[in-house]
Amino acid sequence: MLWVIKYRLLFSYLLVVGSVLGGFTLAVRIFVNQSLEQEITEKLINLAEGAAASSEYTNGKIKLDNDFPIHDITNRHQGLQWFNQKGNFLQQQGENLPNLPLYPHVKKQIQSGKNPIVAITLPIIGSEDGKLIGYVRASESLENLNKTLNKLDWGLGGGIFFALLISGVGGLWLTRQSMQPIEESLQKLQQFTADASHELRGPLMAIKSNASVAIKYPEAIRETDLEKFQAILSATKQMSSLTEDLLLLARTDIILNQEPSSVNLEEILDNLYKLYKPQAEAKQIKIKLQLDQDLYVLGDCEQLKRLFTNLLENAINYTSLVGTIEITSRSIGSHIYVSVKDTGIGISPDNLEKVFDRFWRADESRSYNCGGSGLGLAIAQAIAKKHGGLITVKSELGFGSCFTARLLSTSPFSK
Repeated sequence: MLWVIKYRLLFSYLLVVGSVLGGFTLAVRIFVNQSLEQEITEKLINLAEGAAASSEYTNGKIKLDNDFPIHDITNRHQGLQWFNQKGNFLQQQGENLPNLPLYPHVKKQIQSGKNPIVAITLPIIGSEDGKLIGYVRASESLENLNKTLNKLDWGLGGGIFFALLISGVGGLWLTRQSMQPIEESLQKLQQFTADASHELRGPLMAIKSNASVAIKYPEAIRETDLEKFQAILSATKQMSSLTEDLLLLARTDIILNQEPSSVNLEEILDNLYKLYKPQAEAKQIKIKLQLDQDLYVLGDCEQLKRLFTNLLENAINYTSLVGTIEITSRSIGSHIYVSVKDTGIGISPDNLEKVFDRFWRADESRSYNCGGSGLGLAIAQAIAKKHGGLITVKSELGFGSCFTARLLSTSPFSK
């Protein structure tokens, strides 16, 4: 379906744009975070160096020079802590002071929690003898940093959202513009298929009628000519079947033939069971029918009949002698599932994705003279999709296949 291709293109386009924007946003976030952290670290280093240069250790106490701006520490939500040579706490000033043990060899420490704090520790060296006096630790809360990063995250996230929104609208327009020539070409091809199939019906019917008349009166022709007419009639029947399938497939691709109505699937399946039971028994195939009640779906009765006819004919054609075919149904939520299971030749796992392709046949199936056009399953799938459903297949080579049609259910009172 073209709409599937459209949305795949749009999704791929948005995925690429989103990945580029996401990578750019992550890079900006990391750069800003590192820059702000580096700025705080440099401020604390300057503060600790200034405090260390202005500190004097006298009688077990730390004294600061009078010109040291101690009040600025509080205004900037920073703090200072002093320790002696052994790392024992002496005194402190300011706010946002960490409760971390002192590690003299660790310059930078971070205290996590509700109010994270970053701290920088520097040694205090005596100005006269150059000996170690103690340590000073400058600290600052990371609350403002986190608030700034949160604002940045919201801003970048909002920017990505609106960028994707605008890109989605633009991508949808570009997708429509790029798909328009393909849609027009496909519509012309579908219309040509429908017109060609329709025009071929007349000549094929004339050939079929004349061949049938000749075979009806064999005494008027030679025996060798009779075989030729029989071959002509057989080929004409196959071409007529192919033409009808192409015409139906072309019409199904374009639009449903009629307004949808409530259709009783139980009645359709029961009639098909009675119709094909003699054909199955002629091949010694046992056919079973087990259906739930109230199997109503919204759609076109004739097309749904064709859907299950194709599934049942496919099961009969590819089931060997003394086989079994089971037709079952179940209702789950708002969907109805109808399964046609056979004990036929099966399909290899590599070919499961190809069974609904037009004109495709597995190598194993060519050994059976089925006389089909290779369009039956493609037609069934097209009808199912037109009804908002889907046909899935499970198969094992040599053991059989199970085709399941999923359709939207509807109430019988909506008829």
